[in-house]
Amino acid sequence: MELSRRTFSALAGTTALGFALSGSGGETTRAYASHSVPTGPAPGTPAADRARHTVGFDGYSLLVDGRRLVLWSGEMHPFRLPSPSLWRDVLQKMRAHGFNAVSVYVAWNYHSPGPGQYDFTGVRDLDLFLRTAAETGLYVILRPGPYINAEVDGGGFPGWLTATAGRARTSDPTYLSYVDEWLSAVNAIVARHLFTKGRGTVLLYQIENEYDAFVDEPLGQDYMSHLYKKVRADGIDVPLFHNDKGRNGYWAPGSFNTGGEEHGWLYGFDGYPDPGEVPPDWGHFGEGGLKGGATASPRTPGFIPEFGGGWFDSWGGATFDGKGYAEARYSRDAAYERRFQLTNLANGITVHNVYMTFGGTSWGWLPAPQVYTSYDYGAALDEARRQTPKLAPAHQLGHLLRTVPDFAKLDRADPVRAADERLKVYHLTNPDTGSQVYVVRNDTDAPITTTIPDAGIDVAFTVAAHDARLLTANLQLGGRTLKFATAQPMMCLKVGRLDVAVFTAPHGEMAQVLLECPEEPLVTRGDAEPAWNYDLGVLRITTPIGVGGLARVRIEGGGGTGGDTPLLLIFADDPGALRLFPFDTPTGTVLVYGPSLLREARLDGVTAQLTGDTVEGTGLEVWGPRGLGQITWNGRPLRTSITPMGSLRAEMPAAPGQLPIPAVGEVRLPALGGWRRRTENFETLPDYDDSGWTRADRTGSYSITPVPRGGPVLFADDYGFHYGDVWYRARLTDAADLESVSLTYSTGTQGLLMAWLDGKPLGTHRMPVPDKSTLRKGSWTATATFQTPRPTGESPRVLSVLVRRMAHDMDGRSADSHKVARGLTGVSFKGGAPKARWRIQGETAPDPVRGPLNNGGLYGERKGWHLPGFAEEHWEPAELPRADRRQGVTWYRTTFRLAVDADIDASVGLVLDDDPKRAYRVQIFLNGWNMGQYINDVGPQHTFVLPNGILRTRGTNTLALAVLSDGTTESGPGDVRLRLLGTSAGGVPVAPVPSPGR
Repeated sequence: MELSRRTFSALAGTTALGFALSGSGGETTRAYASHSVPTGPAPGTPAADRARHTVGFDGYSLLVDGRRLVLWSGEMHPFRLPSPSLWRDVLQKMRAHGFNAVSVYVAWNYHSPGPGQYDFTGVRDLDLFLRTAAETGLYVILRPGPYINAEVDGGGFPGWLTATAGRARTSDPTYLSYVDEWLSAVNAIVARHLFTKGRGTVLLYQIENEYDAFVDEPLGQDYMSHLYKKVRADGIDVPLFHNDKGRNGYWAPGSFNTGGEEHGWLYGFDGYPDPGEVPPDWGHFGEGGLKGGATASPRTPGFIPEFGGGWFDSWGGATFDGKGYAEARYSRDAAYERRFQLTNLANGITVHNVYMTFGGTSWGWLPAPQVYTSYDYGAALDEARRQTPKLAPAHQLGHLLRTVPDFAKLDRADPVRAADERLKVYHLTNPDTGSQVYVVRNDTDAPITTTIPDAGIDVAFTVAAHDARLLTANLQLGGRTLKFATAQPMMCLKVGRLDVAVFTAPHGEMAQVLLECPEEPLVTRGDAEPAWNYDLGVLRITTPIGVGGLARVRIEGGGGTGGDTPLLLIFADDPGALRLFPFDTPTGTVLVYGPSLLREARLDGVTAQLTGDTVEGTGLEVWGPRGLGQITWNGRPLRTSITPMGSLRAEMPAAPGQLPIPAVGEVRLPALGGWRRRTENFETLPDYDDSGWTRADRTGSYSITPVPRGGPVLFADDYGFHYGDVWYRARLTDAADLESVSLTYSTGTQGLLMAWLDGKPLGTHRMPVPDKSTLRKGSWTATATFQTPRPTGESPRVLSVLVRRMAHDMDGRSADSHKVARGLTGVSFKGGAPKARWRIQGETAPDPVRGPLNNGGLYGERKGWHLPGFAEEHWEPAELPRADRRQGVTWYRTTFRLAVDADIDASVGLVLDDDPKRAYRVQIFLNGWNMGQYINDVGPQHTFVLPNGILRTRGTNTLALAVLSDGTTESGPGDVRLRLLGTSAGGVPVAPVPSPGR
C-alpha cells in the first residue's frame, strides 16, 4: 500500500523507566493497600540488564520495581516450532504487535527420552529461547508443569512415566521423585534467567496446570505444597501461580502450605468462551465468590493465564464441521477478540495471556489423541507465521496498556447507560487520576448507533454487531486533557518534542476527539480529511477514519499545562493501526508507519536504522528524537524529507510506479518428481529373523488397563516402546485347528491394527472417526476378529500384527489416564488350543538430534529410510499419483532444490490431495524430521507447514513419505506438491537445523 502525502505515522512505546531497588535481593513483595502504589509510568522494556528488580502485586496489578505493570501476554510453544532461528521471528512479531510478555509451556516428554535423561540442546534449547525473549524485550511466563495438558502426548508426561509405579499428579513419593528430577533440570536453566536477578526476563512461574483433583485432600494439598517448596528451593524467587480450570476458586492463596512464605502466590484461572456466548464477567461486574474468576482472590490482580485466542480441532474436523482452522479464525475473529478482551479488561483482568497467539505444529508424535498435526488454533499468527487481521485488537490494546498507565488501576464506577439500551456499558475510573473508561458492547446481530448521555458523551458512535468499543474521558494525553473521544485510544507517548496520541475506529466512521483547551490553540492538519472547531474552552477534532489512510492533526498552544509541547493526534482504522509500530531505544522512542512489521530500531547519531518486513510496496515515515535526519531500512539508506507533522518521510523514487520500499520479490517452487518407491512389511514373513526383538512375556504392569488373565502383558509401553507404530510377532504351536483370532487393542484417536498370518493379510481394523460427542475421547479400545486360513504345512504358524497407537491420553482428571495401555491388550483364539510366544518391536533408540518423538517402529524408520543420504539402489522409480492396493507400508522418496533469495522469508507447505474414498495415511519426513501425519479419508488437514531451517530454502531437501494403507481401497499418494503459504521481504537470519542422515 502506498503512503500518500497525507497519511502518516503512529505512536511509539513508552520510555524505558525501569530501575533497581537497592537491597531488594530480588525477593517478591506485595502491597495490600489499594492506594499504596499510585498510578504512574509503567516499567520500561525488560532486559537482562544485570540489575536487581522487585516483582510484587496488589489487588490491581503486578508491581515491578514499584511501578504498575499490565501484563499483556501471548502464548507460543518452542517445541511446536522446531527451528530455533524462527523463535526470534515469532517473538519479534508479538512484541511489535503490542504484547509485552510471552507465555511458554516446557514439555517434559520433549526433553526426557528416559528416566534421569534430560536434553536441552538443539531444538530443545530452553536457555536459548529465554535469551531470545530477553533480547526481544518480552517478559516470560514460564509453565514447566510437570503436567501441562497443551494437547500433547500424555499431557506432557514422558512416555516412560507410563511404566512406572506411583500415581501421577499426587503426593505419591515415587511420582514426586521423578518430578523433582524434572524440575531440577528445568530450574537450573530458569534460575539463570530470572528478572529479579537481572539475568533474564522470567517474571512469573506456574506449577501444575488445571489441577482440579484432591483439592480438599492431603493427596492434592501436599502435592501442591511439595511443588511450591521444590521450586523455591531451586532458587526461583518470582511469583508462582496455578491455572484454575473453569474458575472454581481452586488453589487460591492460603489453600495449601507454602512453608510460611506469604505474598508469593497468585491465583489464576482460564476461560475459552464460545463465540456464540455473551462475554462473561469474571471480576468487577461478576456475581463474585470463588467461582467468579478474579473475585476468588480479591487481594491479587485479576489473572487469566489462558484466554481463548482460538480453539483446537480434532481428527475428522468435527469441531469446525470439516472447515479446519480457517473456520476457527473466522468464528473467533478480530471482533470476537475485541469484545471478549475488552470485557476482561473491564472486569479488572490486568494479567492476561492469549492462548494461542502462535499455535505452530505438533510435529512427529507430539500431538495428543484429541488433535492432528496442525496446531494452528485459529491464532492471530497462523501456523506459517503470517500476521492475520486478528492481530488488530491485541496490537491496539497492548500498546494502549503499555503507554497509558491509567489502565493498571481501575475501579468499578457508577453505572451509566447508553441511549440505546441494547448496548451494555461498563464504567470504570482510575482513583488517582480521575480518568473515566467505558467499554460499550453490542451483543446483538446488528450495528447500533448511540450516545452515552449519562457520561456526557453526546456525539453518536456506532458499535458493530457482536463487537465492542473502548471509550475514555478525562484522560491525560501528554500535557493535555481529553474531554472525551468516540474513537478508541491506542497509545499515548512522547516522541522527541511531540506528545503523540493515536486513536482507532472502524473504517469510514466519523470520529470525534474533544480536548480541553483554556485558550484557542494553533491547529495544523497533516491530511485533508480532519476538521475542527474551538468553542468555550473545547477543541473538537472530527475526521472520517481510514479515508485516504492515516489522518493527522498537530495542536500547539491552547493554554494549560501542556501548551508548550505540541500534541500530534493520529487516527487509523484497523489496517492502518497494524502498520504503526513504536519502539523504545536508549536515546528515545521511535514511531514507524508503513511496513508490515518493524523488528528493530536503532539510533546511530542522526540515523534511524530500521529492520523489518514488507509484503506490498510501501512508503515509510518515522518520528523520533530531536535531530533525527536519516533512515536506513534493512541496511539500505533512504532519501528523506521532513514533514510539517514532525516526521521523516521516505521520498518517492523518480521512476513512476515505484515506492520507497518495494514489494517482496517473486518466489517460484519446483514441481515434485523423480520419486523412488519401495515396499516393506518384512516383519510379516514367516522366516523373518525376530531374534533381536524383545520377548513379550511379562505378567504385571503399572498400566491402569487390566492385564488379561494368564497374560502375557502385551502393552507396548511396558517394553520401552512409547511412540509411533509397534510390531508384534507370535509363533503359534498346536494351531492346526485355528479358525479365527481376536485381537483386542487400545490406541489414541484414529489408531488402527493390521494382521497377517504366515505372511498373508488377515485384514485391518480402524478406530472410528470421532464426532462431536467423542472428539474429546482420548483412549479407544476395540477387538478385531479375523478368520484364519487353513495351514499349508506343519511348521509353527506366525502371526504378525502392526498397531498404530497414535498417542497417549492426557491426564486432565488426574486419574492416571496417560497410563491406559497402548498396543495389543489381549489375544484369543477360536479353534483348537494354540500356544503363542510373543515378541515385540517398536522405535529404536531416540534420535539424538530430533528427539524421542520423531520416530516410530516401522521397518523403514528403524533402517533410516527417512534420512537424507539413504542409499536407494534397491528402490524402483515411481510416478504419482499411485493407485496401489495392498495392506501395509510403502515408502516414496525424492529430493528437491529451492533457491529463495536470502532477503526473502518464504513460508512453504506440503500439500497432499487425493480421492477421499481412498483409505491410507502418510507420515511426512522432511530431511529426516517427522513433520506430521496425513489421513486421506479422514482429514481435515491437507497442508503441512515445513519450517525454514528444517526446510533448506537455499539448497537440497529430501522428502520421504511412509504410506500406510489398509488394503480395502486403492491407496496413494495422489497429488503431492509444494505450496507457497506466504512471503515477505525481510525476516530473520535462519540457521539450518541439523538433519543428520546416513
